[in-house]
Order: sequence, then C-alpha cells, then structure tokens
Amino acid sequence: MKKAGLWKKSVSCMMAGLMFLTACGGKDEEKGNDTSQTKFTVMGGMSALSGGYEDNTVLTQMQEKAGISIEWITMSDSLAEQVNIRIGTDDLPDAFQAVGFSNYDLSNYGKDGTFIDLTPYLTEEYMPNLAKILEEHPEIRSAITMNDGGIYGLPAAEQMGTAGIGKEKDYSIYSVPQFSMINKAWLDDLGLAVPTTLDELYTVLKAFKDNDMSAKYYGNAAGSTIPMSTGFDQWCWGQNVFYAGFGFTNWPNDVCNDLVLKEDGTVEFVCVSDQYRKAIEYFHNWYAEGLMDIEMFSQSQTQLISKCSQGYVGVATWWEIDELTGEHAKDYVYLPILDGPDGTHNVTLRTGGATNSGNLSITKACKSPANLLKFYDQWYDGEIVMQLQYGPIDVYFTEKDENGLWQSISDSESREKYGKSAGELKGQYEVYGPKLILSEYYNTTFKMEDRAIQRLKDLDEYWMPFVNSTVTYPLDCVFTEDELDIIDQYKADFESTVSEREGLWLKDGGLTDDEWDSYVSTLKRSCGMEELLKVYQDAYNRYAAARNE
Repeated sequence: MKKAGLWKKSVSCMMAGLMFLTACGGKDEEKGNDTSQTKFTVMGGMSALSGGYEDNTVLTQMQEKAGISIEWITMSDSLAEQVNIRIGTDDLPDAFQAVGFSNYDLSNYGKDGTFIDLTPYLTEEYMPNLAKILEEHPEIRSAITMNDGGIYGLPAAEQMGTAGIGKEKDYSIYSVPQFSMINKAWLDDLGLAVPTTLDELYTVLKAFKDNDMSAKYYGNAAGSTIPMSTGFDQWCWGQNVFYAGFGFTNWPNDVCNDLVLKEDGTVEFVCVSDQYRKAIEYFHNWYAEGLMDIEMFSQSQTQLISKCSQGYVGVATWWEIDELTGEHAKDYVYLPILDGPDGTHNVTLRTGGATNSGNLSITKACKSPANLLKFYDQWYDGEIVMQLQYGPIDVYFTEKDENGLWQSISDSESREKYGKSAGELKGQYEVYGPKLILSEYYNTTFKMEDRAIQRLKDLDEYWMPFVNSTVTYPLDCVFTEDELDIIDQYKADFESTVSEREGLWLKDGGLTDDEWDSYVSTLKRSCGMEELLKVYQDAYNRYAAARNE
C-alpha cells in the first residue's frame, strides 16, 4: 500500500470533522495495563482563529486530571501534507486528532497496523463516560463499528439541526456549509441591487473591479479590490455554492463529495455531467476577466480571512459573515442562491449530524493507550465538551439560567469585553477533535448559542427553499475488503485527474469537445470511474437494505 499521499484533506465524506472509518488493527488488551507512558504527542488540525492548544485552560485542566501531559502539533494549514509525511515515514505521533480521516483511509491504516483497535478500551474501566453513552445510544456504537468488528476512532457528532429551533423538518446545521455574502455598502455606493442571478452578479463584480471599491470605500491601496475571493473546492469557503446556478454544489475533486444519490437510489458522478461542463465554461470567463481571485487555487483560509477582514473583497463564502469580515461585517449581507443562465438553481445538501470516527485515532507508537484515553474520556462529559466546542466557563459561558442551562456570551458582550464577536471568540478557544454533542445536551447542559440559532434560521430561510432534493449519500456506508482494494487502486488518480482538469479549465479555458471526450475517456479507462461507481452503489444498496430490515 502506498501510504504517502493516501489521505487528502477535504471536508468531503466529512464536514469540520464528519468522517467515518473502518480498519482491522490488532487488539492488544495488555496495552490497557501499561501505565509507563504519561507524556504524549498529538497531531492534528485547529481553527485558523485559534492561538494553539498549549495554553488552553480547559485542555490543561483535563491533562492534569488524567495525570498526563500532551505535546500539541497543531495547524490550520498544510495538515494533509504533514500527516502524509508522518505516516509515510512511520514517524508517528501517539494520536491523530481532528484530521478527518475517511472510512477508506482509516481502513487501510488499521489494516496495516498504523492505528490500533480501540474496542478493548471502550469499557467502564477505561472510558466510563463514553461507555455509558454507547450503552444508552447503541446506534452510536453501531456507526463506529466496522465490518471486522473493530473500532478505530472515537465517535464524534454534533446533533444540531433545524428541529432545535422549532422547525418540523430537521436539517443539520452542516447541510449547506457555504454561505455566500456580498458587500452591501459597496452596492449602495454604486446604486446597485443585491443580485438574484449569476448574470447580475457578473455585472456587480465588474462594477466592483472597475470602480476599485476597496480603495474608494475603505481607502485601501489603489488596485487592491478583489471582486470575489474563495478557496478552490473547499468545504465552507469554496466557489461551489455558485455552481447552484447549474444544478449542483458538489466538490467535484473528491470522490465522496462528487457523488450524487438520486431519488431512485442510484448514484452518479457530477464531474462528467453536462451541467458540470457548463459551469466550468461559464466561470472561466469570470476568472479570465479578473473577477475571481487569482489566488483562489493556492490560498489558505487564513489568507482569505485576512483579505476579507481588511476590506479587499466584495463577494466571498464562509460559515457566517462575522467570522470572515471582522470589523466590516456590518457592510455585508448574504447572497441568495443565484439563478443560472437558464433559470436553474439547486443546492446539493451535504450529510450532516451523522456519527463519525475520523477525528481521534491512536497509533501503534502509543505505549499506554489507556492513559491517553483517560484524557479523551473527559471529552464525553457534557459540560466539558461544551467548553471544547465554544470556550471556557467564565469566558464564553457566563451564567446558568433558571433551568440550570449554561448561557453563552452575547455578541455585544463579547465585543465590549474582548473586542471581538462571539464567533471570533469561539474560534479562538474551540478545540477540534472527537466532540460528541448530543441533542439532549441542549436541554440538560447548555443553551444552543445564539449564532447557531441564527445560522439555522438562515439555513431554513435563505437556503432550504432552493434545495430540490434532500436525498444525500450516507457517510456511514461500510465497504468490503475487495471494494476497499478497488478504491485504493483508483481513488487518488480519479481525484487528481478531476481536480487538475477543473483547475486548468477554470484558469485557462479550452474546454473543447475533444478535450471533454478525452477527459471522460481517461476517467473511464485509467481512473476506474465505472468500477468506483459500482463500489459506491453496492455499498449504498447494502446500507439501504439494512435500514429497511
């Protein structure tokens, strides 16, 4: 197996940590009695707004309680590259946290022994908090238990949806991760209305560029205006939400997020569809005219935040406005889903709220898994996980209400006390990892944060009306060993071919009939497209059959 390059970060078959994994590592119960190791190294991702975990009060207290210390190797950028290097060279930390491994990746790493089976430790002796949850919620144990009976990652989920704000239908807060926004102050200055179609947005972006609105309105350097800035096929900050005008909002450079499950239960890849081709041809013209950020293919989320918070960007995508635009947030409003040239609009829902096991895996380098898991068992205490998700008591959580629920800081209070929005404060303190936030916590432990309530309202009011189908491919499909071999054989080449062609055509154009036919032929002949489709179809068929039993 080729380890280096096996894993690619994509909030794909995951949202900010929504991944599943299978594996078949060794079960060495004797390790549970090894107490020699008390210093551990943990590597993983963190928020771009985070200052790091070394001085995080909550994490420090948890380590002291568990009698261990952790050296944190965390980053918001270049995570995939660094993880691949560590695994490829066998220079392993004791654990990987908040990496977002996919089902496929972790199955392979478990099979070759890189990750250990955690089943022997999910007991009252080693992890009493988690053991209790698994007993009370057998569906969670089922979701993280793989075909071979092993468990190779701790469960994570955030059960937050529109039902929590009184809606009849429950859609996860992660259903539409990309919210697009536009500088309304610039529009007003130019006498323009908020666009409702892609063609109208094109006109607006040209006006932003031609009038150099960053310089005109904010006094930035001449020529500094970036009409629209996003990442390339990124989770909450990609350009993909604008593809809705062509009938989809998938991430075509990732196998799992390229899949579409149709109403009839069949799967297909967006990346070979006519609407995908039309979208690429359409947006190439925007890029060629300098309306899309020339750095969209290479910039990090930190760079995007910096550009938007300094007032350079007219249109962008992100989880919400305040986090991205900082002190200029008051000047921005959300864009609606924009009609395409033929009046089409449709948002592809992402699977959200499901239980995943891709955010904490212990490697074979760990000598005392039981000691380390004493620390991670604390993540399954409601009051602790709320602080890992949002921030400490007496910082983010200010007081309890009459029902004993912790109340989060208001946006105005946060700005007055800390000089930043509640969203920015959360970003500073949030810890990425195996956080299992059960829906019952909102009734027993803490009130849903105001900004989450607002985002769910926005999801319901701004985006769900544009969703034609709520069918999504389930992330917890489990693959057979033969199917994993097929994925192993083709997945990387398939993804890289699609990504390279998409980027090339967006930048340089040239999407002729011959180019397109050659591309589709390559995916079929060299990248196993039909074999991959069969794997995902068969896995879904088994999943659907099991659900109907």
